[in-house]
Amino acid sequence: MLRYTLMRLGIFAGCLVVVWGAVYSGIFPRGFGDSNFLWVLLLAMVLSAPISFVVLRKERDRASVRIVGRVDRMKANLEANRNQEDAADEGPRAQSQPS
Repeated sequence: MLRYTLMRLGIFAGCLVVVWGAVYSGIFPRGFGDSNFLWVLLLAMVLSAPISFVVLRKERDRASVRIVGRVDRMKANLEANRNQEDAADEGPRAQSQPS
């Protein structure tokens, strides 16, 4: 998951540099007044999102498989704990009931 996040940040940083250069060279329009930095950030986010979606598809699938595995292990551990608690609770109940 960390690898995917770092790759996504890298794509965003690359887009930020490209957009910054395009805005200051006049290819893209400048923002209004003091909003130029926000304009550059917004353009970089808009450009990096579809690029990340396409380029990082395999890495995203690998990350989701790892997450699903962790969730399944947690569910199995919770179920095992419930079963242990039920077994521990049934023992004293069975002894206290008259035969």
